[in-house]
Amino acid sequence: MTDYSARRTLMVDTQIRPSDVTKFPIIQAMLSVPRERFVPDAAREIAYMDGNIDLGGGRVVLEPRTLAKMLDALAIAPDELVLDLGCGLGYSTAVIARLAEAVVALEEDPDLTKEAETLLGEVGADNAAVVEGALAGGAARHGPYDAILLQGGVEDVPAAVTDQLKEGGRIAALFMTGPLGQCRIGHRHDGGISWRFAFNAAAPVLPGFERKAEFVL
Repeated sequence: MTDYSARRTLMVDTQIRPSDVTKFPIIQAMLSVPRERFVPDAAREIAYMDGNIDLGGGRVVLEPRTLAKMLDALAIAPDELVLDLGCGLGYSTAVIARLAEAVVALEEDPDLTKEAETLLGEVGADNAAVVEGALAGGAARHGPYDAILLQGGVEDVPAAVTDQLKEGGRIAALFMTGPLGQCRIGHRHDGGISWRFAFNAAAPVLPGFERKAEFVL
């Protein structure tokens, strides 16, 4: 029988801590959430390896290091409302639920939405709400948000999403240029977003977050 608890500890000790993620709430959350339950059954044996896990349809569960460093950069407080955009099966949501006051998990795939709702209920993430809808539209009805995480790559972030941030709110996104990408943290001030580089990472581009074609006359 696989000892997933030991694998969780190994993941934190070999992937998370060496990546300069030392905030106790993040470490504790990643030690506590059973990642193996939030991946496809066929991927359970690789649930704690470094690397993204394929969900099909160009979607992935972000590698543990990437998620942890995004959370570290966002510095989510216990009284904050967070939008987890593209939650997949809900692993990132379960982790965020241990850091924030509440988290809205947005997913546009109906099968993933249903499964995420079930799994989050099973792990006691009672402060998480799963919402089905187009990722590029965000979940304005439940906002505005203190922080937004995008669980996949982007070439562009629609204003419909960034407009759902509170003044002073933060957003984490993986900007992709071909196969290469970098995580940037955006801060909302005076109605605009200022982005800064955080670290390098890569993931498939989320639907609706592709760069719009430019027409030249």
